[in-house]
Amino acid sequence: MATRGLSRRQFVIAAGAALPGVRLSSLLRDPYAPHPLAPSAAPLRIRGRVRSGGKGIARVGVTDGLATALTSPDGSFDLVTTADRPFVAVSLPAGYRIPLNPTGTARHYRPIPPGVGPEMSAVFDLEPLPHGDERHTCLLLPDPQTETLEETRWLQEQTVPDVRRTVAALGDQDVFGVACGDLMFDHLELLPEYEKAVAAMAVPFFQVIGNHDMDYTASGDAQASDTFSRHFGPRYYSFNRGAVHYVVLDDVFWHGSGYIGYLDDEQLTWLAGDLAGIEPGRTVIVLLHIPVLGSGYVRAGRRSPEVGMAVMNRAALYRLLEPYRAHVLAGHTHESEHGFTQGVHEHVSGTVCGAWWSGPICGDGTPSGYSVYEIDGESVSWYYQATGQEATHQLRVYPRGADPAAPDEIVANVWNWDPEWTVVWYEGGERRGAMAQRRGRDPLSVKLHAGPDLPPRRPWVEPYVTDHLFYAPVPADARAVRVQVVDRFSRVFDAAL
Repeated sequence: MATRGLSRRQFVIAAGAALPGVRLSSLLRDPYAPHPLAPSAAPLRIRGRVRSGGKGIARVGVTDGLATALTSPDGSFDLVTTADRPFVAVSLPAGYRIPLNPTGTARHYRPIPPGVGPEMSAVFDLEPLPHGDERHTCLLLPDPQTETLEETRWLQEQTVPDVRRTVAALGDQDVFGVACGDLMFDHLELLPEYEKAVAAMAVPFFQVIGNHDMDYTASGDAQASDTFSRHFGPRYYSFNRGAVHYVVLDDVFWHGSGYIGYLDDEQLTWLAGDLAGIEPGRTVIVLLHIPVLGSGYVRAGRRSPEVGMAVMNRAALYRLLEPYRAHVLAGHTHESEHGFTQGVHEHVSGTVCGAWWSGPICGDGTPSGYSVYEIDGESVSWYYQATGQEATHQLRVYPRGADPAAPDEIVANVWNWDPEWTVVWYEGGERRGAMAQRRGRDPLSVKLHAGPDLPPRRPWVEPYVTDHLFYAPVPADARAVRVQVVDRFSRVFDAAL
């Protein structure tokens, strides 16, 4: 998320509302309207194969980021494109290892050399997994967002060992990671330090571009991802693990002096073609940086989201995802929440850096950390992994009066809560009842973040209003008070005062 204080946030919003030389309304037109692309480059035919052990793999999607061709029974493909497309990429099929760059990041693409033509070849050699990937795990790491060498060292010394412990506990199942945008905090020269962290985590990593990963000197969106792409390839693509189809999108549109949440026409055109080969009813997981909608605007008392905090043309994405069991995974806002809109379950995850490496929590009280998605067939379950904590650390309980607005009540922050959870409190081993969900600010966040001088490293951070706080009136002389939560997967967690 772009926050160097309220003034910067206001600037980005204002800039998005008055794009230099472009009317915002023209950007948010019907994405299905005809979009004539100027023929700026010569035609290019890319012929090649997707193969394993010398044998072709059929029905694998190969794309230039606009059109998608499926491989023939012998694994061959013939893709007609233009020489100005930056990459040809394969939608990795299930059951094969994720090809890697030397740094450990995924290499599912081949650059198209400038000036190539009129033909080129591209071969993708894949290695089968020694066991199936029907059961696999996706580690979602939103917003590492390191700004200095000191912060990259914290990433390497705190997050990396925690991820390695999580991976070790998962046993021999297939595991991969996704850094869900804002790998950096503007200083793209530090990307090699992020790559060192990936190599140390020792699992393949895909990358999502965030607003802080862009070249701010770029005059428009087409050039804003140049540095990111030199390191990680295409800014949007898809891949398959087990029965799940994953899609990575770039929903940060840079207009020269700021950004908005927006999916450009080329992506939507590509996405329609990519999903055309996915059977209705399947599980599709979409990974992007800016939430599609989120509820921050509701909690702030606004009627609609700010242009840099949600996807402005989200109706097009919802339409494309209608046939599927769709989950959208996002970061950007440095908080946790779950939303349900038009059949899509949106997960906004707490972040690796918490409140920008200013302490142990995000602005809503969610611990610094990452989300773990465990997939079995098309069944998806998840939990939040707080850095340096056991996996059972899923709530924090505060004593009576921790919230001055509720002097006679205890408060529980259940950061990964959604409406399928239950939250109850006990006294002396006896169940007293359900706790009441209310909107408020996490007491620890207020202590660490409230005021012009806190936190010391990022004084512009302030406590967030959140919906995942729970309250219960407790007598002053109550003893052995604890809170128990049961998540949607029937897992039980508790914490005592």
